[in-house]
Amino acid sequence: MVTSPSGSASAPVQVERVQLGVRMEKSLVKVLKGLAEFEGTTLGQLLENIVLHSFEPVVGQEGEMAASPHSKKALAAIVDLKRIYGMDFDVHASRSFAD
Repeated sequence: MVTSPSGSASAPVQVERVQLGVRMEKSLVKVLKGLAEFEGTTLGQLLENIVLHSFEPVVGQEGEMAASPHSKKALAAIVDLKRIYGMDFDVHASRSFAD
């Protein structure tokens, strides 16, 4: 069951998942895998959740901010995972990535 923003349950949404091959920065992938484990979900489900939330703007901040799917506990875990896996960059660094 899917829960609507009002908290009521709605019918399941049928989806078709596909395998995709992508390349991502190594420490970022480790942090994502650790976060998926922390959340008790798969890496694919975590990425779907992050992407879907990124499509939802913060009202009044459209184009500047997006909703975050992460709880305060998860955000604290992200800080720890970034430290553990040596991810010492933020969202703005992606513009400077070089292979």
